[in-house]
Amino acid sequence: MDREEELELRETLARLKQEHRDLDGAVDILEQSGRADQLQLIRLKKKKLHIKDEITRIEDQLLPDIIA
Repeated sequence: MDREEELELRETLARLKQEHRDLDGAVDILEQSGRADQLQLIRLKKKKLHIKDEITRIEDQLLPDIIA
């Protein structure tokens, strides 16, 4: 992986982490309101999980495997 690819991955990672935090806040607000649409909550949580999986995939690309 060259330096440019690494920078792109790090930028994508930062954007995804911010989006994950934003969704986390949105889910918390909806749950605390007591008037949350359950379908909307499920969709937000699925999106949040998908983003978390993508974050993990990118982090795995950036960190080399170390055999202990």
